[in-house]
Parts: sequence; structure tokens; C-alpha cells
Amino acid sequence: MSKIAIKTIIALLLVSVAMPMDAAAQVFKRKKPTVKQMLVSEQRRADSLEALVVKYQQQGDDVEAEETSVIEVADVPCEVKKVLPPREYTPAVADSLAAELKMRQVDEMFDRFFAEYICEPVEVSGDAKLDSLYESRLKLMVSPIHLPYNTIVRSYIQRYTQPTGVMQSVLSLAQYYFPMIDEELIKAGLPVELHAMAIIESALRSTAVSRAGAAGLWQFMPTTGRSYGLQINSMVDERFDPVKSTKAACRFMKDLYNMYNDWSLAIAAYNCGPGNVNKALARAGGNPKSFWEVYWYLPSETRGYVPAFIAASYAYAYHQAHNITYTAPPMPLATDTVEIRRLLHFGQVSSTIDVTTETLKSLNPQYKLDIIPATAQSYTLVLPSNRVTDYVINCDSIYAKDSVYLKEYLDPSTVAKKMEETSIIYHKVKSGDTLGAIASRYRVTTKQLMRWNGIKNANKLRIGQRLRIER
Repeated sequence: MSKIAIKTIIALLLVSVAMPMDAAAQVFKRKKPTVKQMLVSEQRRADSLEALVVKYQQQGDDVEAEETSVIEVADVPCEVKKVLPPREYTPAVADSLAAELKMRQVDEMFDRFFAEYICEPVEVSGDAKLDSLYESRLKLMVSPIHLPYNTIVRSYIQRYTQPTGVMQSVLSLAQYYFPMIDEELIKAGLPVELHAMAIIESALRSTAVSRAGAAGLWQFMPTTGRSYGLQINSMVDERFDPVKSTKAACRFMKDLYNMYNDWSLAIAAYNCGPGNVNKALARAGGNPKSFWEVYWYLPSETRGYVPAFIAASYAYAYHQAHNITYTAPPMPLATDTVEIRRLLHFGQVSSTIDVTTETLKSLNPQYKLDIIPATAQSYTLVLPSNRVTDYVINCDSIYAKDSVYLKEYLDPSTVAKKMEETSIIYHKVKSGDTLGAIASRYRVTTKQLMRWNGIKNANKLRIGQRLRIER
């Protein structure tokens, strides 16, 4: 069948679907549908049209196909309008539609970003060297954050663009985390390109913990996290909360930028602390304005931090050019929250409605013992969108199981005591360690280290000494 004939059939189908064919349809038309009713109706209509077009394409005789289409299409409107009568429209159906819509939005967002906003260079230098290609691609990534190219950046680009490297899992998790992170960055008035910071900090693993004790997507140390409003105790650690930790990271990055008025220095300070950046600026002399002017005066780890940020930004944008593939994320893309005002164990939920404890953990990693300690304040529980109605309907049954899952926690004083507990880590002093360097590494202050360890003279450390550090 010719393309013209197919287009004609589709046009006839669309016209016929738009025309009410009987009195019942007229009555339905006058009753204004909800957005969700329109969504499901449009989807069913699209499916019906697609099925009809396929049917016509399989017929050999173009004339007969066109005649058949005129006869069969007349029945489509009634069928479409009868797909979802009002009495069948339930909250559970709404949840399913919301979940489907969210997944489509995420898919379309990713497809549009990589198809429309990521461009290949129009022309590459004749020598065809990778340097020319990488540099041209970075220039096309117009951003408030300067993304220069040099041999150091190249080494990190090659590391991040390995087909079976870390970017596979990053791209998978980005489908879940980046829409939220980008939204918070935009609200804070920050460049969305800063989402790459979460790649180099944690590879987008919300439960990541470093050897130094930094945790979460943004790798906050306890002291820094608390200073930006994150709750950290034995029951709840909001450094693992994707939304709250992202809000805190936005405030932190804005403070650092206001301090240096340069994104490369602000990004470096996020890694090693403002103190080390200030010392590097002083040692460099003159009036250095960027990371690259103080490169050799920064801690060795931080020297690779900004190049890694540039490389991660490049690898995310141009992963298709490097044949990096990815799968769906391990958690559901469509989620919603419910407010919790009573003590609740994940097991109470997973044993009552169709959602696994592992899913609840992946969506709510801030609750360290799978318990939401809502005794003195309320908390939120993130659920798959298509399970929210089930939760609301079965709420009484869920809370009725508290004696089974929460025997030792039903006394509010027990919960309060556990929340006041502080976890401790230890650092063994090595040759060359100073109290200031140790404090910077763990993102605490020298005074705190001295108080926790009863140290009176900051210059007197001995090799092998164990320093207590409170998290």
C-alpha cells in the first residue's frame, strides 16, 4: 500500500473518531472528562488506530482496503467511548495511569535531551585525532561552567567512556535521580550541569559510603550534613535521602560559588573544603582566578576532581557515541509520597500490599533500620505510584501489625533514646598526618577532634594514635 493511501486512511480514522455516532455518545460528550480519563481514552484510541492501520497494510488490494476502512471505522468511536465507562474509573486505575504517564515523560525527556540538545561537531580537524573530537564536543556543550579540554581531561574521558564501565549503571540510575536533581538545581538557580557532581561523588548510588564516612548521593560528612539541616542519628540518616540531601547540596554549592565566584574553584572546594582551596590560592601567589591556576597547589585527590567532573559531563552527554548502553533502573520511575505520623516498619507495608521490602528500602534509604520513627514528628514514605491507593485503603490493616514488627520500639522513649545515639569511627594516625589535615579529610573541625580525643596541643600527635570521630 502506498504512503499516500495510508495517510488518507489515518485522516479518515481521525475524522470519524471525532464525530459522535449516537445519543449515548452525545451525552458522554457533554460530560467533561478528567485529565486521567482523557489520557486512557487517548491511549486506547491510539492503540485502536494503530491496529487498524496494520490491518489495512496487510491487505493486498488498495481499493478494497480503502472501502473496508470506511465501513469499519464507523464503529470505532462507540468502541473507544465504551472502553472506560465512568463506573469503572477507580483510584487504582488513576494510580496506574499516573505511573504510565511518568514513565513516558522520563523516556521522552531522555530521548529529547540526547536527540535535540547534544550535537556532534559540524566539522572535525583533518588530523582526525581524538583530541580534536573531544575538544569540539566539549565546546558544543555550552554551559555557565567552563569545560576546558587538555590531556588531563582526556585521561578522565577515556576512563568514563569505557563501554562496560561505571557509566552503564550511572545512566540507568540517572533515569530516576536526574529529573529530581535537575528540578532542585533549577529551583536553587544553579546550573543543571552540576548534576554531574553526583556522578563523581557516588556514581548515583544513594547508599554509597566512603572510607572516610561520607555518605549518600552527595557524600556529606556528618558535620557538614547537619550544618545544612540534615537529620543524622541511629534511626534516620538524611544524607541518604535523595531529595533532602540534594536540597542541602544545592545550598552548599551556592555558598561555595558565592565564596569564589568561579565554578571550577567551587567544585574543587566541595571535594577538599574551602580551607585547602584558600591555601592553594595563597601559595599560587598573584591573583589566581580558576582551578587550573592553582592546580599544583591542591591536594592530589582534588587535582583529579574537576577533570573528572568535565569527563563525567562529557560521558553522560555523548554516551551513545561511545556505544555505552544502559537498562531500566532497579527502582520504579513513577513514585509518590505519603505522610507517616506513627511508628512504622517496612514489613508492615510489604506484608499487606504488593510491594517488596527491597523496593521500599531502595526508595527510602534514609531509614537505617527499616523503621520510620514517627513519634515526635512526621516523616514521608515513598511508594510506587501504582501502590499508593492500596496503601491508603489498607492503612488500618498495616498499622494493626505494629505489635508484630515493632515490639521493642512501641515505647516512644525507646525510640527517642536510639535516635540520640551517635555512631563513632576511628582514624589511625600515620606519618605526616596533622590534626588540620585529618579534620579536613573527615570534614570536621580541629576543635571537634581535640574535644573528642582530649587533645590539648594540636601539634602533638603520635604515629599509631587512634582518634575518635563522631558521625
